[in-house]
Amino acid sequence: MKHTYKVTGMTCAGCQYKVQHLLSQVPHVNEAVVNLERGDVTVEMDEHVNTTVLQDALKEYPKYQLTDVPVTSSTPISMNMEAEDKRTWFETYKPIVLIFFYIIMVSVIAGSTLLGFDELVFMRVFMAGFFLVFSFFKMLNLDGFADSYAMYDVIARKFKAWGYIYALLELALGLAYATNFNPAITNLVTLVIMSVSIVGVLQTVLNKKVIKCACLGAVFNLPMSTVTIIEDGLMIVMSAVMLWMM
Repeated sequence: MKHTYKVTGMTCAGCQYKVQHLLSQVPHVNEAVVNLERGDVTVEMDEHVNTTVLQDALKEYPKYQLTDVPVTSSTPISMNMEAEDKRTWFETYKPIVLIFFYIIMVSVIAGSTLLGFDELVFMRVFMAGFFLVFSFFKMLNLDGFADSYAMYDVIARKFKAWGYIYALLELALGLAYATNFNPAITNLVTLVIMSVSIVGVLQTVLNKKVIKCACLGAVFNLPMSTVTIIEDGLMIVMSAVMLWMM
């Protein structure tokens, strides 16, 4: 069953992810989806949860006030959800597609030499570009990213500060790949971090939970899907291959 509630006090994507995260932790709540523009949240639950219970989930943040809304408000919400479902795959993932295209293009140029194509340079430049660009978007709203990341990552769910640490690690790895700093350690750290990261992604996708992906921070509204698995998996494969080649 789904119910929609009015939530006041939300002013940014960080607020959106925080409310979603707090409500999704309530027993019997399967999913909480916030529409920041309308200032409401649609809660999917396996059995009815009293409004007071949902209100209590937000009590640590008094600026967020959750109240019931008239039944008539469900009509525009369902219409909006149908409109979102009509988006094509490219329209949904256009930001990631364009980012990967530009990074691959630069990596191919860097790997092309007079003596042939250098696969190691290609992968190193790709990894540098990937981590630097993705960390950039996370840095634009660290709080929003940390709140979103805590909704599915196995470590961030128990230790929210890991979201902040993870963003900084991405920046550090990007700089390490760009400067070719100690390739063995850099690739090993990447392999471990991305292997841990993909666990939460796999759990979310396999359980068919509709959660916003935090890969580009809180800037873009991207759903978690197999695209995220491919993204993390690619990083794992490349770091493993580079370790093997060395």
